[in-house]
Amino acid sequence: MSKNQVQAWLQGPTGRMRATRLAPALGCVGLLAFCVYFSPNLTGGDQVVANAVAKANAFLETLDGPQRGKALFEFDSAKKPSWSNLPVTMVPRNGLRLGELTKSQRAAALDALAAVLSKQGFQKVIDIMNADDRLVKGNDNKMRFGTENYYLAVFGKPSATQPWMLQFGGHHLGINVTIVGKDTVLTPTHTGTQPDSFTRDGKTVRPLGPENDLAFKLVNMLDAEQKKQAVLGAKPKNLLVGPGQDGKTIQPEGLKCAALKEDQRATLLDLIGAWVHILPNDAAAKRMAALKTKVDETYFAWYGPTTNGSPAYYRIQGPTLLIEYAPQGGTNHIHTIIRDPSNDYGKELTKFRNENP
Repeated sequence: MSKNQVQAWLQGPTGRMRATRLAPALGCVGLLAFCVYFSPNLTGGDQVVANAVAKANAFLETLDGPQRGKALFEFDSAKKPSWSNLPVTMVPRNGLRLGELTKSQRAAALDALAAVLSKQGFQKVIDIMNADDRLVKGNDNKMRFGTENYYLAVFGKPSATQPWMLQFGGHHLGINVTIVGKDTVLTPTHTGTQPDSFTRDGKTVRPLGPENDLAFKLVNMLDAEQKKQAVLGAKPKNLLVGPGQDGKTIQPEGLKCAALKEDQRATLLDLIGAWVHILPNDAAAKRMAALKTKVDETYFAWYGPTTNGSPAYYRIQGPTLLIEYAPQGGTNHIHTIIRDPSNDYGKELTKFRNENP
């Protein structure tokens, strides 16, 4: 991690170092991130999974008995769906809060998170949390915004052979990564941001910039007939299958992507990749290859203006994919969700393993 990125972890909402308030929660992050980003590159899905298992178990080993009781759940625990994008004062989270961990425990927790994500996926998490830090106003933080108020939980004992899941989130973030042997599943995962952009070390940061820009690029690549099928309303919608909506089904609508031209199809896949590439590289490549085979069965729907900078909702929906992007009253507050109706929480993989022990 660069010096600028390390400093970003320690920046307050006003851009000044918050040593008196957030340094206890974040002081280890620079060292952690340095270790994560400058460790030898792992190659192959087996090695990535082995590293993830090792990092998750290393985190659990730092905990005492009561902490372990809060952080570790059975894989099939009924608490698994208890995650949200709302402030943690409104919806309690599973696991341990970063702000209540020691420096070494926080380092281990974030190391475990980094191990189940790609470099760019981990950076997106950092950016979303840094955006949330901007919502902290002075010493009054009744809503408990900010990096201290993100939680980590583990479902199932981390294993290279048995299914387990790492859950991490807080305001505007709900990461659920399930690992079943060599397979890694991202869904369901919520990414959001407020504000949608901010300045860090003199540079503009947009946590969900690609998710916005690629979508507007795609909708404006459509010809008149395609756009007529894709654009279904003048006003944006809200998430239909967000947190708390596990198992909900909705009918596909919009433009069937079999009608896309080659360059339009490539842009659609780039847009989908803005979510999928949160996963480690090999897992993301495998998932993208599978989704590419189902592009003709995928639909693209749009509600709102088509001029970039306007608030607009869109949905990408196929047999094994459901993505929604929904502005919350304007462009400065965004919610998104990615799901796989057939395999959220790795249910299809675990079903197969249970049927074929």
